[in-house]
Amino acid sequence: MAQNWWDRNWKWFLPLLCVACVVLFAGFIAAIMFAVFGMMKSSDAYVQALAKARATPAVVQALGEPIKEGYFVSGSINESGPSGRAELEIPVTGPRGDGRVFVVAQKSVGQWSILQLVVEIDSNHQRITLVDDKPAEAGQPGAPASY
Repeated sequence: MAQNWWDRNWKWFLPLLCVACVVLFAGFIAAIMFAVFGMMKSSDAYVQALAKARATPAVVQALGEPIKEGYFVSGSINESGPSGRAELEIPVTGPRGDGRVFVVAQKSVGQWSILQLVVEIDSNHQRITLVDDKPAEAGQPGAPASY
């Protein structure tokens, strides 16, 4: 009795099909991550924060030059037309050590402004504050009145 194709080949085809499904799923997840990290890294808030960190002598002294950004940016960026907000943690590395750049930025009238920018050096947990322009809390002196 002649066997059909499935009866002759199922022993190698079934595991191959399972492996192909796993590889396709992993590729799909990797593509999503690549797209999200790419969008974060291309944002003006990210670019401005890294430029400011790289231009600060205290950061250069702690990490060395060149300062390179890491792959896995965490945080969030929310934009709605001409306004938005970004809160990011950017891993950085240099010849003398590693660190993280923390940035809080706000977009108003189409322009990003950095509200807070801090670099933390991993080896000694030293924090270098580059920008600290937090808006005052409502009800405190200097805070805008709410109506």
